[in-house]
Amino acid sequence: MLIKRGIIQSFSPATYMASVLLFEATSFFLSGVPVSNTIDGTSCLAGALCAVLFFDEQNPQDAVIIATFANGSSGLPAPPPGRVVFVTGYRQINAINIASGAQQTFTLTGGGGIPNGALGVVYKAYFTSASVGSWITLLPHGASDPNAYQSIGNLQVANQYCNGGGLMQVDANGQIDIKANSGACVVTLYTHGYIV
Repeated sequence: MLIKRGIIQSFSPATYMASVLLFEATSFFLSGVPVSNTIDGTSCLAGALCAVLFFDEQNPQDAVIIATFANGSSGLPAPPPGRVVFVTGYRQINAINIASGAQQTFTLTGGGGIPNGALGVVYKAYFTSASVGSWITLLPHGASDPNAYQSIGNLQVANQYCNGGGLMQVDANGQIDIKANSGACVVTLYTHGYIV
């Protein structure tokens, strides 16, 4: 067995195979190399460095890619689509009063480390209300079924706080809606990361 370094030229998520240019012989190009199922397919970006394990040194087709790693200053593999990128916590919404039964729209992208084009955010939200049993619903702006998304609440004691957090989808413009239910709610929301 032998391990050699290479550069991924292309990757097929359908077959989980890649094409690799080996370092030792930069004119030696391997195609159809299986990728270990321990490697997340989103890490097999073109230009990422990789480790190729050859089971038989005399047969270049008897190989498997066992690892990918950053390519110097290019940063590949960088956070690809579907990966969570954490950022410093940022208060996007600060003690906004939402009337009972009302829904307000907020833009979460374009600030606080959350880029435009993000598909979702890592968030922490909390609220308080003078009404026992109040709760809030958080959903992508314009979503047709609010019950399909996050809810925080059923406040047990008036004027106490109820906390929640997780991953939340945003719409194409980076917006969410928050609705107050069973009482007016004062809402605060922090973002801590995003998904692109």
